[in-house]
Amino acid sequence: MSKNALVVIDLQNDYFAGGKWELHNIDAAARNAASVLSSARENGDLVVHVAHEFPSKDAPFFVANTEGAQINPAVAPEPGEAKIIKHRANSFHQTKLKSILDENGVTDVTLVGAMSHMCIDAAARAAVDFGYNVTVVEDACASRDLEFKGGTVPAEQVHAAFMSALAFAYAKVTTTSEYLG
Repeated sequence: MSKNALVVIDLQNDYFAGGKWELHNIDAAARNAASVLSSARENGDLVVHVAHEFPSKDAPFFVANTEGAQINPAVAPEPGEAKIIKHRANSFHQTKLKSILDENGVTDVTLVGAMSHMCIDAAARAAVDFGYNVTVVEDACASRDLEFKGGTVPAEQVHAAFMSALAFAYAKVTTTSEYLG
C-alpha cells in the first residue's frame, strides 16, 4: 500500500517581492503550493516543510534568523507538521528528511517549492535514488532567469528544461489542477 508525503521546499520570504532573491512567478507558484498543501492536510498525508539557511551572515539570501529565511505565510507549517533546516540544495543531504519519510512508511513523495533548477531538481533525483516514487507539481514551483555564456536564459525556459528532464527519467510532472483533479 502506498503512502504519500508532501515536501514543501524553500518557499521562503527572500524569494518573494521585496526579498533578496525574487523568483519569477513566485506568487502563482505559492498559491498553487498552498492548494496542494491544503489537499494534503485534508487527505491526512504527511507534510514536511524544508527551509534553506546559509550559515554565513554574508550569504546572498536565506541568512539564518532573518525575515527572509522564514517560510512564507502562504504555506506556513501548522502545529505537528515537520520542519527541517538544510544548508545545501539537496533536502536529503545531512537532514532528517529520509528518516522522517521512512518512519512514516512513505512510498510516494510529492514536491512543490523553489527553485525548480536547484532544490526541486536535487530533491527529486535524491528521492528517486532512495527508492521513492516522485511527483513534481510543476506550476507549484518557481525559478528565475539564469546567466550562461554571457546570455540570459529566461526563467520560463529554465523551468521548462528542468521539468522536462525530471519528467524524462525521475518524476511524474503534473500541474496543480491535474494533481488535485
